[in-house]
Amino acid sequence: MAADLDFRIEPGGMADLADVMVAMGDAFDPQFGEAWTEAQCAGVLGMPGSWLLIARSEDEPAGFALLRKMADEAELLLIAVRERFRRQGIGRALLDRAIEDAIADGIETLHLEVRDGNPALMLYLQSGFVQVGSRKGYYRGRTGKQFDALTFKRHLGVN
Repeated sequence: MAADLDFRIEPGGMADLADVMVAMGDAFDPQFGEAWTEAQCAGVLGMPGSWLLIARSEDEPAGFALLRKMADEAELLLIAVRERFRRQGIGRALLDRAIEDAIADGIETLHLEVRDGNPALMLYLQSGFVQVGSRKGYYRGRTGKQFDALTFKRHLGVN
């Protein structure tokens, strides 16, 4: 991990959608069908209980995390780090901040799903997430090939 990259994590909103889409386009390989459209992101951001975290290096978007709260649970809907900013602690910082925000908001359980084989699996396991299920053929890549999704959760121990 490079110690010399200067980045910050800050709350985001609708005004940051262009930066989210820059990171989305760079972070998600279309062969797996994981990326969302701008309209999908805007739709979620417009819902009560949603929040966005943006990682920036200088003023450039380096990554983001998009989450949604439902009662005392939340779901990490998307987390992405642009390719040239990977392996520098940004993904972990985004995930740690998302967990901190969730705990501060009284959330008991954080859920996520990830494509089977995604390198981010190791980050989730190291961060205390436990696999609770799978969804066969959940993701459909641009060629029509299907990929399984794995579902995880982490109890945050708030209450």
